[in-house]
Order: sequence, then structure tokens, then C-alpha cells
Amino acid sequence: MPITEQQLLQTLPNAGRQAGVFVPALNSAMGKYGIVTKLRIAAFIAQVGHESGQLRHVREIWGPTARQAGYEGRADLGNTVPGDGSKYRGRGLIQITGRANYAACGEALGLDLVNQPALLEQPQHAAMSAAWFWSTRGLNTLADQGEFVKITRRINGGLNGLEDRLQLWDIAKKVLA
Repeated sequence: MPITEQQLLQTLPNAGRQAGVFVPALNSAMGKYGIVTKLRIAAFIAQVGHESGQLRHVREIWGPTARQAGYEGRADLGNTVPGDGSKYRGRGLIQITGRANYAACGEALGLDLVNQPALLEQPQHAAMSAAWFWSTRGLNTLADQGEFVKITRRINGGLNGLEDRLQLWDIAKKVLA
């Protein structure tokens, strides 16, 4: 069940022209990774909508904030070379973060993201990386079970932006009903 530009704009009204840019990329990515039921699509669109500021940001806005500065030297993210924190900042519609995640995502998508991290800023790769992340974290199963808070924790590591995510999820479920 592909999503239409109109449905995407009803769910993410601030996306504006980006909705038309992302519809084919999102439909391709969702199809490839089995995000094909109303429940899965609604949860996925709500989460990528929040993570990307309604499709307006495919690269993490960099301060660096204290949290972002903390990416530097984080072995769990594979950030072992000075400068990795900034170089492998969140990119894509679900904000892939860290050298290790860029390497794993790049391997899955057939892209050299370690040497060309900005590829995740292109709509097709931004959408495909989000669907890859979703799939590798078992989020289709959680979406089928309506476990939206658990999905948020797996994406975010916490519950940042939960209220916005829940509002987008509510809208998406109504739009896709």
C-alpha cells in the first residue's frame, strides 16, 4: 500500500514541497523493507516525520550541543577517529549516527557511507537508510503490536519528542484509515 503525496502532506503538513520529493523514495524504501501495512506505515511516517522535522532535515543540525559533543570518541558508535562525532552526525530520515552505523548501513545499501557520509542526505538514500534501520531493529513487529513507545526508544534511545511523535502517529493512522 503506497502512500500518496496528499496523505503525506496531511500527516506532515510542514513538509511542503519535500513531500513530493520524498513520496517515491519512501514508497520504494517501505516496499523493500516490508513497511506495507497501515499500522507499519503510520508508525514509520510518524517516526521519520519527527526525526526529520517533517522531512525538512536530513542532516542533524550541529551546534555542537553538549549531547552532540558527546558523540566524539564514543566506541559504541564506532567513533574512534578524532572528528568522527561531527563527520558521522545524524543523517537520513531516521538520523543514522556514528561511524559503525554508517558502515553497517552502507554495507546493506551498497553505498560507501564511511567515505561519503553526505550520500544519506539524498532523498532516496535518506528514505532507504530509515527503512533499513527500521527493519534491522525489528520495528515492523512492534508496529504490528501497536508498541509505539518501544519503537521510539529503539530509534531515539529514550523518549525525546514523544508527544510530537504520538500526535503524528494519531494523524497518520486517521489519514491511512
